[in-house]
Amino acid sequence: MIRLIDRKLLDEVCSEAGNSPRKRKNRNFHTTDSAPANRLLNAVEPGSYIAPHRHTDPTKDETLVALRGKFGLVQFDDAGKVVKTVLIEAGGEVCGVDIPHGTWHSLVALQTGSIFFEAKAGPFAPFTAEEKAPWAPQEHEAGAPDYLARMETLFS
Repeated sequence: MIRLIDRKLLDEVCSEAGNSPRKRKNRNFHTTDSAPANRLLNAVEPGSYIAPHRHTDPTKDETLVALRGKFGLVQFDDAGKVVKTVLIEAGGEVCGVDIPHGTWHSLVALQTGSIFFEAKAGPFAPFTAEEKAPWAPQEHEAGAPDYLARMETLFS
């Protein structure tokens, strides 16, 4: 069955993100975690902390395309120094990015109702210790709000 990616679906996923304690919500199009391709909508509200991470598997390059709103992509070196920032905006000069595996990165939502389409190879696997940035707090750690605020200032 064909599934439409329409305004109603985007509104629904954005509403779920806004009501989520994490301020984000995925809507998967792949039916199982073992699927060979992960394809999903990812609604992210301002205030949601996506800890810096990388995908070490050489098959896990990641493509993100903004469908609504505005995001800031932050790329880091191995020591945690910011090496690049990119403003990604639906309908903007840059509307998406392709992130090679092994690249440290994070994303911040800069506008309410922001949502992107994400694609990468499956199967889904939780982050390993090697994929979590040792120089940044993880999602529920005490320093996460301050770290997020510092990343947000890169786009103000």
